Amino acid sequence: MLMRTESLSRGPSAWRTRADVITDPAELIDLLGLESSMKPAARRAAELFGFRVTRSFASRMCRGDPLDPLLRQVLPVMEETLDGPAGFVGDPVGDLDARVAPGVLHKYPGRALLVVTGACGTHCRYCFRRHFPYREEIRPGTAAALNYLRNTPGITEVILSGGDPLTLGDGRLSGLVSELEAIPYIKHLRLHTRQPVFDPARVNDSLLDWMRSTGLRPVVVIHANHPNEIDGDVANALGRLSSTGAVLLNQSVLLRGVNDDTETLVRLSQRLFEVGVMPYYLHVLDRVRGAAHFLVSDSTARALHRGLRASLPGYLVPRLAREDPGMASKTLLV
Repeated sequence: MLMRTESLSRGPSAWRTRADVITDPAELIDLLGLESSMKPAARRAAELFGFRVTRSFASRMCRGDPLDPLLRQVLPVMEETLDGPAGFVGDPVGDLDARVAPGVLHKYPGRALLVVTGACGTHCRYCFRRHFPYREEIRPGTAAALNYLRNTPGITEVILSGGDPLTLGDGRLSGLVSELEAIPYIKHLRLHTRQPVFDPARVNDSLLDWMRSTGLRPVVVIHANHPNEIDGDVANALGRLSSTGAVLLNQSVLLRGVNDDTETLVRLSQRLFEVGVMPYYLHVLDRVRGAAHFLVSDSTARALHRGLRASLPGYLVPRLAREDPGMASKTLLV
């Protein structure tokens, strides 16, 4: 099965140059003043799933702290190379079974997801699509995907995903959105992206222009797991996105050693609200092969969620959920 490292090197080009990212984990380890003994394991794990982090995101990590919650999300570790427990698989959420056309996943009534790129600004080590066959899905282009949407009138919302759709240029994105606008029953456009967090400069004038002009109702779902991810530049980028009239939501993944304590999750919801983003989902880990070291048990997840409900107003409490293959919706755990 194609690894994302290959699809990134040969797939659609990202919007910014490689100079803006770090692609050798040893460089990040040196940058943060961490022990050189961490390098061999990091490089070995990166051979299985490529390493990539934006310099912007790295700048928010705490120098000298190997347990920094932002670092933990992106640094390859030896646990990724080991045989994990049973149940950790290559396609944990049933993406391939939901494929109805090249690049189109149709799991839930009324909405379909387009995998528009295999590229991401940063590689999250817990990514549920770390084994996804991007080349086979993206190479055929969008013609077959658009044809499926035109012939499926029950779909009213299209979700752009990947990879990260905002690694594509705005000309390509606006052209695709124009094609979607021409399908009369599609009303809503949803973007799932970490780029405003990984590289806030991506929220530029051309992006804002086409988002303001689209006839579809835009929803932007960002992905922040820890309040330290949202610095002033990210807050400004999210404010600019909000100015287009888009609805801004956040989904997080519950990760051991990153955000598996009530205080962190409370601060995350509060920080999101400060910058105009509503908490949406708190996902338990998708059991993808190579990510078992991030697992938080369902019982712990429920206890943390009870802590959120006791500490926050209801509108700041995300829904605790899991994606189970073949189900008609997300599974709520509380």
